Amino acid sequence: METLQRFLYYPINQLPYVIFALIVAFTVHEFSHAFVAYKFGDPTAKNQGRLTLNPAVHLDPIGTILIFIAGFGWAKPVPVNYFFFKNKRLAGVLVSIAGPISNLLVATIAMGLWFALDAIGILAQLSTRAIDVLIPLFTILINLNVVLFIFNLIPLPPLDGYRVIEDLAPSQVRSKLIQYEHYSLFIFLILFITPVGDFVFGSIFDTIQPIIFNSLENLFLFIFSL
Repeated sequence: METLQRFLYYPINQLPYVIFALIVAFTVHEFSHAFVAYKFGDPTAKNQGRLTLNPAVHLDPIGTILIFIAGFGWAKPVPVNYFFFKNKRLAGVLVSIAGPISNLLVATIAMGLWFALDAIGILAQLSTRAIDVLIPLFTILINLNVVLFIFNLIPLPPLDGYRVIEDLAPSQVRSKLIQYEHYSLFIFLILFITPVGDFVFGSIFDTIQPIIFNSLENLFLFIFSL
């Protein structure tokens, strides 16, 4: 076990919860892209079997494995064809932002369910063993989805945040952005294997993550105090 743990980002005892949270987060994220694109008239994802909540069609083997080894990864990108959109900019922005928003929604629902279970007294009736399962399950599900929400809104290609900026930018700016997209892999390597990444991502998550958690907690504390 100790040998295996050296190759894993997460503690071995947390892997079942991480796997569950990962399947939910990636599946909902990619389905949301496909669903919004379809609603705006693009059948590409639907025709390729991506308009589904079946995790098997959304998970990328390498991206999934990297989650467990490096703490970051990816799912299979949903194909989008702007040709089908009448209002290409509006549709493009909404399709791109649908994924991150879906992760925030999952985190919100999970936290709301936890507060609801506590408010109606179900948690107090559960055994210690059940609580020991539910606490890490809900914690990791909420944390992972909040992380994906923040991470995917970072304005670097091929992340959703970059696609939003690309769709909103004037044509001349967009053409220049596209020229630099092929440097994205190099930029990501620098960010993930050098202290620069620790500073950049650390600053982003240390600032935004507590705001989201505090906002959600205060929201549900208010709701369940009524």
